[in-house]
Amino acid sequence: MAESAAGRRIALGIAYRGGAYHGWQSQPDGCTVQDHLERALSSFAAQPVATLCAGRTDAGVHGLNQVVHLDAPVEREPFSWVRGTNRFLPPDIAVQWCRPVADHFHARASARGRRYRYVLLESPVRPALEQGLCGWVFRPLDGDAMRQAAAALIGEHDFSSFRAADCQAASPVKTMRAIEIQRRGAYWRFDFDASAFVYHMVRNIMGCLVAVGQGGRPPSWMAEVRDARSRSAAAPTFAAEGLYFVGPYYDAGHGLPEHTPAQDWLP
Repeated sequence: MAESAAGRRIALGIAYRGGAYHGWQSQPDGCTVQDHLERALSSFAAQPVATLCAGRTDAGVHGLNQVVHLDAPVEREPFSWVRGTNRFLPPDIAVQWCRPVADHFHARASARGRRYRYVLLESPVRPALEQGLCGWVFRPLDGDAMRQAAAALIGEHDFSSFRAADCQAASPVKTMRAIEIQRRGAYWRFDFDASAFVYHMVRNIMGCLVAVGQGGRPPSWMAEVRDARSRSAAAPTFAAEGLYFVGPYYDAGHGLPEHTPAQDWLP
């Protein structure tokens, strides 16, 4: 029999489409992913349940393996938390897995890093079937130029130039561990791996990468933007629709999945 989650801390992995919601974090209008998740958990547990997530996402941004933790108020098996909570969730939000964790585990503070992916369609025709699930450009992109530009962001830097004005992060200094840019057919995939991200960081970097890729700026411009430490130096914020929070990752000792089926269908 699976270990019981009774009376202890558990972690959940959540996948969602962000288009219908006002971001992750709970708001008075109740139309966020966290609001829907906590209502579903509370319905399943028949008492109030609060959660804390690994990384808040903005309106329109999707989640593939968002991780939350909660202190279980009732005794349920892990598989019951998954199936029972999903009964009360809308079809575009689903719990993917549940694991018991140590009482000191913290979905945000315990994370060693986080990954985002941006999916971008390069086509003279706007998206249709994939509308709301990818970004779009109609001018050709130069992959080598974008990779050269992205290299300027690897390592520990002050990311103030890519930080939204209302960002609440304590510091703009983050460590970008990797940026990978690949093309698959008409789709570009941009993968970002960092210690943490400031608000709108990936979307603001994407705006700059697209400007370079379309020839509007040289690859060397990215380093100039980085060193300016001013939001006014960078390109406009890129569309939210193509952005996916792939998820956080933790020390192996926590025993949490880093991969979910939701990640497999992306280009």
